Amino acid sequence: MALIVKKFGGTSVGSVERIEAVADKIIASRSNGDDIVVVVSAMSGETNRLIALAEKIQEQPSPRELDVLVSTGEQVTVALLAMALHKRGCGARSFTGSQVRILTDSAHTRARIQEIDSQRIKDELDQGHVVVVAGFQGVDGDGNITTLGRGGSDTSAVALAAALDADECQIYTDVKGVYTTDPRVVEDARLLRTITFEEMLELASLGAKVLQIRSVEFAGKYKVPLRVLSSFEDDPGTLITLEDNTEMEAPIISGIAFTRDEAKVTVSGVPDVPGVAYQVLGPVSDAGIEVDVIVQNVSADGTTDITFTVKRQDSEQTRKLVTAVAQQVGARDVSVDNRIAKVSLVGVGMRSHAGIASQMFKTLADESINIQIITTSEIKISVVIEEKYLELAVRSLHSAFGLGEETALAG
Repeated sequence: MALIVKKFGGTSVGSVERIEAVADKIIASRSNGDDIVVVVSAMSGETNRLIALAEKIQEQPSPRELDVLVSTGEQVTVALLAMALHKRGCGARSFTGSQVRILTDSAHTRARIQEIDSQRIKDELDQGHVVVVAGFQGVDGDGNITTLGRGGSDTSAVALAAALDADECQIYTDVKGVYTTDPRVVEDARLLRTITFEEMLELASLGAKVLQIRSVEFAGKYKVPLRVLSSFEDDPGTLITLEDNTEMEAPIISGIAFTRDEAKVTVSGVPDVPGVAYQVLGPVSDAGIEVDVIVQNVSADGTTDITFTVKRQDSEQTRKLVTAVAQQVGARDVSVDNRIAKVSLVGVGMRSHAGIASQMFKTLADESINIQIITTSEIKISVVIEEKYLELAVRSLHSAFGLGEETALAG
């Protein structure tokens, strides 16, 4: 008998009819003899609706009271799903995050899980019940309701799976699994049957939106087998697991991730003296703005150019901060380009294969796509290009590295 944690997101439980369909899936899984713990999100759109209500009352709501408010969305879903299971003759109990003691720190709206008391869930499972737990929420040491931030239900599910030593954590979404790239951009994008935690973490951090980053980190840390699959189709989906458990000869490239919401900031003619990079980037970091790619070039005249990327929504604030610093240090110019995008190749196979970067660069050159910035890690190569070439770049690279369905079948 296996212990399975199943997580259903907002679209999967977006209506009474869909909640009924989820109940049918759980019953089918129970018929295999599995013990089931279910983690659910609020119904799609509900969290946004609750936040909008709060903002009508108070422009910047108290984080503590906001957590109390938005946590009610999941409370509705767990109760409705438990009712749907009762209707089918299945014993089920619903619980909020505080009732099963998902203990977090006190950082309201972005809390982090510290500990889970799994005994209550185990007791319910021993009685033959399906346990339905509200995702996205917990409780701090003072008994205050906390929430884990956007996408936090994924993290709730993985954390529960780790605490319960579950055989698998299954994340049900509105897609069939993890693809080689976004199928909306590349028609023959291929569904991956397996991918490593490392690769999934890179893809998630680089723009793939199938899973929340923290949940992948959690799964990798506690070695929880993680599966992404569809709520609406019968398909085994994608298993995310340790590299040691995948094929002996992993594909060189597993996927291509991209993001459009980038901006490039360049500070030109900066005096080349120790500590100048901190002087430029320190105020940006202090403002809570996430800096991604950083490149520094030293010129023959003894100055340096510092180029870095930020989220596009942060570009104007970044420009103001950096302009003030540039005047202080005597830099020549500050420029901001909001028309860039980042494209990344990801694959553990890069460790044992040379020439990946040169093939990537040649493919882009053949399409007359200019590379503005390059950054690499052991299993990733990212380039910054003009946004207007993004889809052409992704399609060309997908074809060049043989990632499509037809290529895979031919191979």
